[in-house]
Amino acid sequence: MKAFKRYIVVVAACTVAASCVNLDYNGNVAYDGRVSVSDLYAQLYNGEFEPGSAHFLAGATDEAIYALPEGEVNNYWNGSWSAVNPHSCIWTDSYAAIAKICRCLENPDDIRPEDIRETLPYELRFLRAYFYFELFRAYGDVPLITTTLSGQQADTLKRTPYDRIVKFIVDEVDEIATHLPVSYALEPGGGVGRATRCAAYALKARTLLYAASPLFNPTEDKTKWAAAAEASKYILDHARDWGFKLGNYDSLWGDEAFSNKEIILGVELDRSNAFEMANYPVGIENGHSGNCPSQSLVDQYEFQDNGQTFAERYPGNTMDLTINPYEGLDPRFSWTVVKNGDEWPSNGAQKKTMETFEGGFNGMPIYGATPSGYYLRKFVDGSCVTTTDRQTASRHTWIIYRLAEFYLDFAEAAYRATGSANDATFGMTANDAVNVLRNRPSLYMPNFTEDGDAWVERYERERLVELAFENHRFWDVRRWKKGGEYFRSVQAVRIYDWGNTASRSEVIRIWDEKYNLFPVPASEISKNPNLTQNPGW
Repeated sequence: MKAFKRYIVVVAACTVAASCVNLDYNGNVAYDGRVSVSDLYAQLYNGEFEPGSAHFLAGATDEAIYALPEGEVNNYWNGSWSAVNPHSCIWTDSYAAIAKICRCLENPDDIRPEDIRETLPYELRFLRAYFYFELFRAYGDVPLITTTLSGQQADTLKRTPYDRIVKFIVDEVDEIATHLPVSYALEPGGGVGRATRCAAYALKARTLLYAASPLFNPTEDKTKWAAAAEASKYILDHARDWGFKLGNYDSLWGDEAFSNKEIILGVELDRSNAFEMANYPVGIENGHSGNCPSQSLVDQYEFQDNGQTFAERYPGNTMDLTINPYEGLDPRFSWTVVKNGDEWPSNGAQKKTMETFEGGFNGMPIYGATPSGYYLRKFVDGSCVTTTDRQTASRHTWIIYRLAEFYLDFAEAAYRATGSANDATFGMTANDAVNVLRNRPSLYMPNFTEDGDAWVERYERERLVELAFENHRFWDVRRWKKGGEYFRSVQAVRIYDWGNTASRSEVIRIWDEKYNLFPVPASEISKNPNLTQNPGW
């Protein structure tokens, strides 16, 4: 998987009067009424990583506390969220992209040059299906549009039941997947982060997992879980033939992450250090703290010796940091979290010993210092220099799909379909799938052997740890309908006594069951009275 931005496809606005598609290998894009397909690819991440900002959705979950109170992500839990102030751009951006795609698909003969005619329509259909997944996941029932509409027609549409949206996505994938290449290495434009066959099947598998989950499957229909298990297993069975394999966890980010063979589809942005500036600790020049991992997250990491969690080993309110309570934790902890005493960032110009304790160089009461006691390492390129002079920049690859997700998706779906974590009906047990991830080189965590409720608890913990800060937690807890359990309270630590002692603290947040689905923007309902609002909004 490489950067889609090296492949520039320019699509005319596709009005009734005229339409064309041009491929410009030099990247000279004419913007006169045209749409860049690379911009459509970039928009894949709009529902995941908020455009124009440097924070994840993690700050609205138990993964993290956003350091600055004015952070947009805080609006998801501070009571300001409403249909009048919907905060999210998923509805408007997704439908804008779908409208452009529909216009272009209606004019396939205008694609130039002819040698991309065979793949581009299928890529566009993949993108349209993905945007419908974004809409389904956030809103449930949404209008299904597959043709160009006038404004008057669009303003009379009704919401389509979500099961029909799911069917549309799955049917689209089944129709287009074999027309998409396994790789673009030999295609015009090179291998550049476009929709591959595996990416299409990944969209199908994730869609079916959501459709089988409690939020969208209130009758607990096991056949939906079975379909989800089969879809994920298909990816696992064919991944190696398609060129994908599991790799080292800490190679998922950094300047060369775009070439990581575990990433099925991702979005690579231009070289920048904006993300580092937003997430480097206060006390590092131009650092603004950003996404600060919570103690709630740290509590879920297990120790390598016996699988005991951090919270189980240190259950009290006060922790003695002189004994280094983090020693022996799952290596994913140190690859994700920066703690007091760590050397960070890694570049020689700015490396410091972190002082996240009260009165420390990177701690309270400095404005913007970590409110959780920790800073973020995952996805932050510590080699970037952010000093006012002699700055450096790095490529950033934001993950849409990676192989590890589908081991976890399979495990969850297989367990729910069979009722056992040790049932091999689908050719592998749920425990086998999770243990593949835990036995990766440089990880080697104790195996899963549980079943029943104990398995569910440990699985949810494993999914949080493995996919931390990849914007799954925000959606997982919603589809499980467990927001009241996980999101009402977030744990932090106050570190004092010059870093020798820590005490737990609690951040109380607002959670309402209506938050499981997003509000349809009031502006849309005012234009189209046929639209209905989601419950509670």
